[in-house]
Amino acid sequence: MQEKVYIMGHRNPDSDSICSALAYAEYKNSLGELTAIPVRLGDISRETQFILDYFGVEAPELKETVRLSVEDLDYDKIAPINPDISIKMALNIMEKNGINSIPVVNTNEELVGMISASDMIKKYIDVWDSSILGKSGATVDNIIDTLSSDVIFMSDTNVLDGKTVVIAMDPKDAKNYIDKGDIAICGSREDAQILALDKEVGILIVTGGITPSEKVSKKAKDKNISLIVSPHDTFTASKLITQAMPVSYAMTKENLVYFEEDDLVDDIKVEMANTRYRTYPVINNDKKVTGLISRYHLISSKKKKVILVDHNERSQSIDGLEEAEILEIIDHHRVADVFTGNPIYFRNEPVGSTATIIGSIMFENGRRPNRKIAGILCGALISDTLLLRSPTATPTDKMMLERLSRIADINPETFANEMFKAGTSLVGKQPKEILNQDFKEFTIEDEKLAISQVFTMDLDSLSELKEELVPAMEKIRKDKDYSFLVLLLTDIFNESSEIMVVGEEQELIASAFGKEISNNSFQAPGVVSRKKQVVPPITTAITNKKNA
Repeated sequence: MQEKVYIMGHRNPDSDSICSALAYAEYKNSLGELTAIPVRLGDISRETQFILDYFGVEAPELKETVRLSVEDLDYDKIAPINPDISIKMALNIMEKNGINSIPVVNTNEELVGMISASDMIKKYIDVWDSSILGKSGATVDNIIDTLSSDVIFMSDTNVLDGKTVVIAMDPKDAKNYIDKGDIAICGSREDAQILALDKEVGILIVTGGITPSEKVSKKAKDKNISLIVSPHDTFTASKLITQAMPVSYAMTKENLVYFEEDDLVDDIKVEMANTRYRTYPVINNDKKVTGLISRYHLISSKKKKVILVDHNERSQSIDGLEEAEILEIIDHHRVADVFTGNPIYFRNEPVGSTATIIGSIMFENGRRPNRKIAGILCGALISDTLLLRSPTATPTDKMMLERLSRIADINPETFANEMFKAGTSLVGKQPKEILNQDFKEFTIEDEKLAISQVFTMDLDSLSELKEELVPAMEKIRKDKDYSFLVLLLTDIFNESSEIMVVGEEQELIASAFGKEISNNSFQAPGVVSRKKQVVPPITTAITNKKNA
């Protein structure tokens, strides 16, 4: 089985993060070395959904953490048992698998109980109660299996409810101890066998492997009483027969403690410490039992494996990243603070889009993307470079867009116009939704801040929302303890942005652009790139302030 590797972009993903993850997963899977699974760390934007729908590509699954979960561990994949089987059969199964307990499921394979060796022993030693088999609802089938019996005649009644009686005395004396429906054990004496049948026992068990006479067999058939022959002697048969009780009688049914495959290992450690059972059943998303887990399964050095695209900053990545093994990073942003325990493949290029790098990797290795993959890479590249208008765009991006668009069979200008129209419509959106559309955190000189960016083809559509945006921004800033929260309202085709700021020293942000702030905002003509035109001057302004 090939190991799984999760390929992911950053939180609050833009089109470049989503499409690059999808395309790189397709490339890695084509090599056949591992199973690459593209995932997303947030909701799909309207723009990204347009790209995926246009080329008929499914959105990646949402993943919230890469901390170890139960499904990552090598727990015991033990098949559960049915509640109707005998405890003898259950004991055999446990011995064969080297376990001391086993899950019990109903006909829908849903957990209904747990049976352990100690549960069975408690019931098995209760030999003073001769009615225990009847109380447990033991079946003729279970008795046949438990005593390794041959069937002479099988009645149409399978469930037994009488007491167990051994006919070892003279039949004249034994008749006072036998009742209708009893489970009768006797040796080769025909008169004892006839007595039991006349008393209309529920089942007659003949021991010693001795086949009953035709007279006895006919009488059993006439009275519709099950007649079986066990190879064991009478003492052994009477000792073993208690193990014919069904698992349902001995199993634990109440307050079952179980774990689901997606439960985090850290959480189940706590539960195990509080409950102290030796083993626990595991169920999947369909509520079907998949096996058993014990404390020793938790001693694991396994880590989930990940590949990061379009980011290399911990604050922008998935929860639990520090517990995962990073195999590769493909990015076009500044080198940040992601640490690795081993050398990795790290490809960081000063281009306008991660999609450009992914496309380059494919072509460099003799892989020509299909139309769908080429198409989503085009969409990501157009989005991140604003159709090559952004100052982050390079000749490499231009060359890659031309090459990919030929494979995707699209006109970049026409496609970009449709994509931006679909993606930048702000009609019906709430302030929080707008702010989270493309939201990134940064730490500069110990100052924690966030910069959100919204692209639109119609800034006037935001005029009515501006009064609501400022208090929404301020709430997020205080909740997250940011020094500043900056929002870029970027006009794509006029290549200009209005920059909104909240924070106690918002004038510092405006001064970084040589502007004065009024009503929490200022105009920034020519500013369209957060990475190249916003983060650097803000970094310089904060650094100069700290060093002043």
